[in-house]
Parts: sequence; C-alpha cells; structure tokens
Amino acid sequence: MSEAVLSISSDDPVLGTDFAKEMVRQMRAIDTYGSYDNWPLEKILEPFVLTKEKKREIPVVGDPDEIVMARVRAFYNAISVLIEKECGLMAVPMLNLTHEGFGRALITVGKLVVMDRTLRDVHRFGFPSLSKMKDEGDKLLSVALEIIGLHPKVAGL
Repeated sequence: MSEAVLSISSDDPVLGTDFAKEMVRQMRAIDTYGSYDNWPLEKILEPFVLTKEKKREIPVVGDPDEIVMARVRAFYNAISVLIEKECGLMAVPMLNLTHEGFGRALITVGKLVVMDRTLRDVHRFGFPSLSKMKDEGDKLLSVALEIIGLHPKVAGL
C-alpha cells in the first residue's frame, strides 16, 4: 500500500475520546521495539482506516499477517478495557483466527459472553474512517454493557 498522506487529521475530535486513547494504548503495548513512542496519535491509528482506495489495493483473497492480527487484537482488547472501566468487572477478549483470516472474537465477563463476532477477511480489517471505528467500538461496548446489566449475577461469577 502506498503511504502518501494520512487520512486522519491531527485535530480530529475522535482522537480525544476514551476509545481512541485506549486504542493508542493498546497499539503501544504491542510495539515491542518502542517505535510508536514518539509517533503522533493519528499516525498510530492510521492503519485502522481503510479508505476505498486502500481497500482496492488489498487482494480479495489473502492470508493475514501477524501485524494485521495484532491490530484486530488491539481493537477487541480496547473494547474489553472500556467494559472493565464501565462495570468494574474483568472483561476477557478471546480471538480464534485461522491462517486464512476467518474466525471469531468473543469477550466474556465472568461466565457471560457479552460480545460474539464472526470475523471474515481479516487481512482487510479496517474502517472507512476513524469516526466509523469509534462508532463500531461504541456500539459493541453499549451492547456488552446492556447484556451485563441484564445478567449481573452471571457476569459476577
């Protein structure tokens, strides 16, 4: 992929949200060499934004590499941390991916499954914009919190 211009501007209001801050924290956590330490937030989150042009450059069929799979883990880890912040119970993300990029993402709280997502074409994992990524994260978070609210005893186990 060509890396001409960042599609996220430095004054994007989404960068100030808890979700974006947690995404950056998760990305820095998987950066074993400290490369992201001096990078601006928008550059760290840039790989999550797949515009139509960028998506066209990625083949329809392909195997995800470790970098892409780490991004998927970072996304669901961030949602898990936000669930923990909201309800005070430990949320555990679990990813099961085949080498072809198919699988499942689950988040459990206690004995309760609060999120279950089928993943396909993980090598093309991304969102049209940072705002869409945040919206998706917020949607998953609100559904998870609603499920925990409906079944607090199971979540507390």
